[in-house]
Amino acid sequence: MIKKLWRAAALGLACVLIPSATVQAVTVNFGTAAAVATDSIQGWPAAPATVSETAVLIDADTGAVLYDKGMDEYRYPASTTKIMTLLVAVENASPRDTVTFTETGVRDVNWDSSNIGMKLGETMTMKDCWYAAIIESANEVCAQIAETVGGSEANFINMMNEKAKALGCTRTHFANAGGLPDANHYTTAHDLAKIMRAGLQNARFRKVIGAVSYTIPATNMSEARRMHTHMPLIAQESNLYYEGCIGGKTGSTQDAGHTLVAAAERNGRTYIAVTMRTSDLGQNCTDTTALFDYAFNNFDSIDVNGVKMTVPKGVTVNDLTTQTMEKGGNTFNQYYYNGQFVGYAKVQAPAPTEAAAAEENTTAASGENQTGETVQTSAGGENSQSVQDVTETGENARTASEEETEGLSSTAKRLLIVGGVMGVLLIVLLIALYIKNDY
Repeated sequence: MIKKLWRAAALGLACVLIPSATVQAVTVNFGTAAAVATDSIQGWPAAPATVSETAVLIDADTGAVLYDKGMDEYRYPASTTKIMTLLVAVENASPRDTVTFTETGVRDVNWDSSNIGMKLGETMTMKDCWYAAIIESANEVCAQIAETVGGSEANFINMMNEKAKALGCTRTHFANAGGLPDANHYTTAHDLAKIMRAGLQNARFRKVIGAVSYTIPATNMSEARRMHTHMPLIAQESNLYYEGCIGGKTGSTQDAGHTLVAAAERNGRTYIAVTMRTSDLGQNCTDTTALFDYAFNNFDSIDVNGVKMTVPKGVTVNDLTTQTMEKGGNTFNQYYYNGQFVGYAKVQAPAPTEAAAAEENTTAASGENQTGETVQTSAGGENSQSVQDVTETGENARTASEEETEGLSSTAKRLLIVGGVMGVLLIVLLIALYIKNDY
């Protein structure tokens, strides 16, 4: 009880301290299919034809874009919003938490909103709520998740927007937890792919998003509820089933049309496809299948400095260009194929032996004097500073080595002295015993 009170207090404080995200006024244009930008990349595989107005295909491991059809154009997400609701919930709640339905939840139990018929005062676990939100797209459950996890529905929506910002979703704003129509509730195909990518890195999210069926046990007000997926790509009985699909979420409203977020995995390669605004879910599934086939049939995974990157078939490391980036005190190499980003790898710091070798080479080249001061050459200030850093590292290593040697010598001396004293004491004792025996 005390733990719950502390949690409620903390969430209440967060409501006060965390400002509401500034809503960016946007115009969501729809009705026309976007052009496929990746078709203009030299040497890039020809993309399949799709009917979705906007779409994107990314490598789930690197985030690299393989297919871009208006991926940054604004569209309404409808119930694909729930992948963010699930992600925030699994990161901030326990599956064993008890969820009691209040007016916040039951207000969305009506004929034109997806629901599982929860009642005021009815309770079930947070885990049951997660599955209901994804499999049945239950809006009343999402609203109750929001209030329970966030302390208030408004604060949970702030959490959703803050999470989106942290994931680099710069063209997304959420106004509710279920995806109900709202002019200030919008996103893009690329942003949805980023959210799905982050979710797949969470084991609980991954399990829920790929569930084909689930049974909610009987509650205090209802018998057990048996649920089965409405996502054709993971339903084996569907003629749209896709081998290797590991989960996803559908969505549909009048303005959003039909939209779909899905992921597929084969032979250690995972891809995420987002297709937005079609007139029928079957079209989303057909487009998504075409994009997954496109990825598995036209791209390979290659090793670049210990990192797996997806590139068009036949492309090697030698075909990539590199751009260096500094972030968080680390250096990264970003890799591109004909200007298209394919991945990045952290640049490893040189080993101590390499640093020492660099010091010796630099000393000869730059003219280090007897006091260890580095003389700058025409190579430039930045290089000289870098060399000086390496030199200082080498000097510190030598100093530490000398101190270690001196420490070992002092210890040896002390041991010898102690040993000598003990030897003298032993001799004295032997003499005393000899004299005692004589008397």
